[in-house]
Amino acid sequence: MIQPIMLGVDIGTTGIRSVAYRLDGSSTAVATEEYPLFTDQSGIAEQDADTIMMAMEAVISRTVRLLGDEAAQIRGIAFSSVLHSFLAIGEDGRPLSRLMTWADTRGQIYLEELKQKLDAKALYRRTGCPLHPMYSLLKIYWLKKQQPELFKRVTWFGSIKDYIFHRLTGKRVVDRSIASGSGMYNLFTLEWDPEVLDILGISQEKMPAVVSTTTQHSLQPAIAQKLGLPAGLPVIIGAGDGMMANVGVGAVKAGQINITIGTSGAIRMAADQPKTDEKGRTWCYNLADGRWMLGGAINNGGISFRWVRDKFAETEQRVAEKLGLDSYSLLATYAQKVPAGANGLILLPFFTGERAPYWNADARGVLFGLTLNHDKRHIIRAVLEGICYRMKSVLLSLEEITGKAEEIRVSGSFTRSEVWLQILSDVLGREISLPNVEEGAAFGAAILGFYTLGLLPSIDVAVDMVGIKKTFVPNQNNYETYEKLYSIYEQVYWNLQEQFSMIANFQRSEMGKTHD
Repeated sequence: MIQPIMLGVDIGTTGIRSVAYRLDGSSTAVATEEYPLFTDQSGIAEQDADTIMMAMEAVISRTVRLLGDEAAQIRGIAFSSVLHSFLAIGEDGRPLSRLMTWADTRGQIYLEELKQKLDAKALYRRTGCPLHPMYSLLKIYWLKKQQPELFKRVTWFGSIKDYIFHRLTGKRVVDRSIASGSGMYNLFTLEWDPEVLDILGISQEKMPAVVSTTTQHSLQPAIAQKLGLPAGLPVIIGAGDGMMANVGVGAVKAGQINITIGTSGAIRMAADQPKTDEKGRTWCYNLADGRWMLGGAINNGGISFRWVRDKFAETEQRVAEKLGLDSYSLLATYAQKVPAGANGLILLPFFTGERAPYWNADARGVLFGLTLNHDKRHIIRAVLEGICYRMKSVLLSLEEITGKAEEIRVSGSFTRSEVWLQILSDVLGREISLPNVEEGAAFGAAILGFYTLGLLPSIDVAVDMVGIKKTFVPNQNNYETYEKLYSIYEQVYWNLQEQFSMIANFQRSEMGKTHD
């Protein structure tokens, strides 16, 4: 039976994927492409926007070719995109500099200065975003202070999502989901916050118009030819990748939580109205008209696992390559060889500062409890456990606001590791469900796309379209071990507040020096 097809395109931190979905939810073609992330110790985390644009063209055109005759059934392209990116656009519509990603923390140096100019608590209540260098607010302020001449040349302050959407359709707009993750958008008036714009010294005209996540525009002829698609094909702007991941795994109703771990990590729960936390630990972003997401994200998810692989497991990478194995899967088997708790080794994975629930960009990684008895296997397990401790801290904060979740579903690249999934279940002491959908964000975008075109009655149908592949049940003994270590983990964090600031300042000053 011939079915309509939607291309779900997910623009991620380190790569992009295009997946062709039929209306029944089955995927029929997929293409992926990676691109570099330029980082250094001074807080820089940048990408080239045009490289991402070319990667987008590559994955869509490849997906179309893979579909063959079935490509005639494509009804549209719908987007999911990484949140908190910032791009300065010039008069010719091209980037004036590299894209600043969510991991870029250079704005941290102006955090206290901004706190003197505005009421941070009131800002959080209006925007749903704690004051943090991840958000565009501090990125734009940094640009104004550090590169005033470039700042004057900017005609449009945007993100990677609206830049790509503009290149595809010619329309300069941003969806409410991406806007709500900027720290500049008022959740209640549904417009850019005037006080924020005034502090930044920019006008409404320099910000893209904010539209619903179901907004669609036509694919322009020139780019359509490149992609192998018909001109005029609907392009649905979609939402942030976190929101789309919840839709993609069927966690769209109150009481359902989705835990995602990819490069970073997040926990989210749907709500029918915007809501903030009295303690300022969580965020609130838009999903669709009348639908919101409450949650918290961490900077250091899979990027921490990548660190231990790249720095300590070169031999294992070569072995995995020769055997045709995934290097991460091989390292996960190492983690299995040591007991829960890694014999008392605890990692605080704050390699790039941290977001929820602490919102401390000065936090740094800590390996605590190291002895002569620990080896590579313990470090690997401590990394996986440390990331799960981070997710636990976010979950506990979120459930103080929403009440205990009825169901926890998972998504992201970490779901390929049953070892890691079991560790998460043991750390949380909760059952977790693994959906039978591998590309949650891309699938969520496709569902939103089908809904936008009237081919599905609601995004809530995702609950019925997604099945559960496996449920992980906590091991009680492991849970008790992790409870003891989690308490120590929290104490180590809070006892190092002054030292985190000191070492972060030292690192920033060292990066500014010239060495022989």
